Amino acid sequence: MMSKQVNNSKTLVQLNQLLADLTQLQNNIQQIHWYMRGKNFFHLHPLMDEYKEILGNQLDELAERLIALGGSPFATIAEFSAHTKLPDEKIAFNQFTLAELMDKLLSEFKYLKEQYQIGIDVTDQEKDFPTQDILNGYKRETEKVIWMVSAYLNKGPLE
Repeated sequence: MMSKQVNNSKTLVQLNQLLADLTQLQNNIQQIHWYMRGKNFFHLHPLMDEYKEILGNQLDELAERLIALGGSPFATIAEFSAHTKLPDEKIAFNQFTLAELMDKLLSEFKYLKEQYQIGIDVTDQEKDFPTQDILNGYKRETEKVIWMVSAYLNKGPLE
């Protein structure tokens, strides 16, 4: 029995959007890692490495999934930069307090969560349940980061 070909064009577009956003978010976290100051430095500095590693793993798996689906992942700085919707702004020493940096990070993780939900919705429409399964897991991971960063900022995860 021949399997039915799945139309996954919206999924491919959303996966590339996620690649662009994950790459930008990794860069933004790297800047926070380099420029943070404050009494929680020793705790938060290595945490930024953990967040970058989580995002790097997600980035790699999503690019490989995109290829497996017959797509072509963004692979250049120019492509990532042209397609991300996250800010690409230089920060400097003492420009932001540690709380302000973490608040920026929280906002960007909330955006990422929304992008994962878009991907979940698209994969549902296109009946690409293996990709949806991957995105559900990444959304869950992102929600945990949101909860933890929110708690650091003395906020609830839905604020």
